Amino acid sequence: MSLLTRRRLLRRAALSATAAGAARTGLAGATATATAASTVALGGCDSPPERATDPEQDRGLRFPDGFGWGAATSAYQIEGAAKEDGRGESVWDTFSHTPGRIRNGDTGDVAADHYHRYAQDLDLMRDLGLRSYRFSISWPRIQADGSGRPNQRGLDFYRRLVDGLHERDIAPMATLFHWDLPQALQDAGGWENRDTAERFAEYADAVFHALGDQVPVWLTVNEPKTVVQNGYIFGHHAPGFRDEDAAYLVAHHLQLAHGLAVRALRASGLTGRIGPALNLHPCYPADDSAEAAAATKLHDGYENRLYLDSIFKGAYPQDVLDDRGPDSRMVRGVRDGDLKIISSPVDLLAVQYYTPIYVTGDGSTVRKWPTSEAEWQQIYPEGMYDILTRVTRDYGRVPITITENGLPCPDVPGADGNVDDAGRVSFLRDHFAAAHRAIGDGVPLESYHVWSLLDNFEWAEGYEQRWGLVYVDYASQRRVLKRSAHWYRDVIRRNGL
Repeated sequence: MSLLTRRRLLRRAALSATAAGAARTGLAGATATATAASTVALGGCDSPPERATDPEQDRGLRFPDGFGWGAATSAYQIEGAAKEDGRGESVWDTFSHTPGRIRNGDTGDVAADHYHRYAQDLDLMRDLGLRSYRFSISWPRIQADGSGRPNQRGLDFYRRLVDGLHERDIAPMATLFHWDLPQALQDAGGWENRDTAERFAEYADAVFHALGDQVPVWLTVNEPKTVVQNGYIFGHHAPGFRDEDAAYLVAHHLQLAHGLAVRALRASGLTGRIGPALNLHPCYPADDSAEAAAATKLHDGYENRLYLDSIFKGAYPQDVLDDRGPDSRMVRGVRDGDLKIISSPVDLLAVQYYTPIYVTGDGSTVRKWPTSEAEWQQIYPEGMYDILTRVTRDYGRVPITITENGLPCPDVPGADGNVDDAGRVSFLRDHFAAAHRAIGDGVPLESYHVWSLLDNFEWAEGYEQRWGLVYVDYASQRRVLKRSAHWYRDVIRRNGL
């Protein structure tokens, strides 16, 4: 692979991560074989014409008994209370307050005010019939500067949240890191500093002991790839760097942090299950050429195998290591025993699916399918089936949970106050059906968490994009169940489509 192709792969890779924000104009046009419709975004979040009839019709698809229907959020995107009860500053506080970084100058200072309204939000979850709720714990709310004695007020908040979930018969699923690194650790080198992985293990241990067996499922690091690509290659996520060599050293330290957290849970004696949360994107050749096949293999290495192989096979993919080169910071940063730590046995894999990627012979990417308001997101439900079956085929029958899947819509309440997001209903229906087919073909899928429960702070997009099942009026903090929420409640009730 030439240096030019490698650079194109790295540049295009950044487009695949969620919340691509500033990279929206970087996607290449569709190939000549794509239909005209494939280049048109679903501007009104409407369903394509062939799917517009009876999107809520019962299709007779039933999921396994006890299937964990849920929804997901993350701390910085919904909590607010940025300076309350001992919470320290995170990289996202710094980044969002830097002029020009976030659309409309938005910040997560208040967000959906979940910190103060969590009881109301718990009641919404109960009313929807959720069986599982995936949330994240704010590291700077537990350790203001990323180390030392934990902040009891922060721990108490999450204990109240977890207790409230149990009171409503909703299973908690806690993510330890969803990108809000304490700023003090960033000032000391952030994820480029190996010591940050050690600090993460100490933080994880404090949370494990505080919440104990009340949390049955723990997720370690959310989407390390997004931190790598969006935070260190394209620079439109915190910490906002553009340094490819640093980016993949960061990838190694994030993987190391994952493994250290797994070991910390095992050492604690707690019975909870633990695993990583990876955004996986199926990669397809854009044409039938040998060049496209080769470029797609390397692209898949950066997108998927870099993270999957190190966790499940105890080795980084050789093609990626060769592409990085022996003098890269990543290759030089791997120490004896690191891969053994990273591949510490996990109990489950959290998969987050948003889009496929089509790769040309020169390593660039093209669009083949309609996109959502997030122009990096091609709407292709078949990709859900492909990535789930691929993981099971290549890595064995590790239990899988889907922890994010959804799309943004320009949701506006109608004259009656309701939000008719029919396109989201169609999107979720088709992805649920793909997941159902994967289960039928042997994928051990346990649960499915829609992204997101609430409209929220969508990283570089601020409050411009709405991903929630529940509409949030940010001025009043009023919550409104969208059409998709009512539909999802029925899906949960009948355990299927």
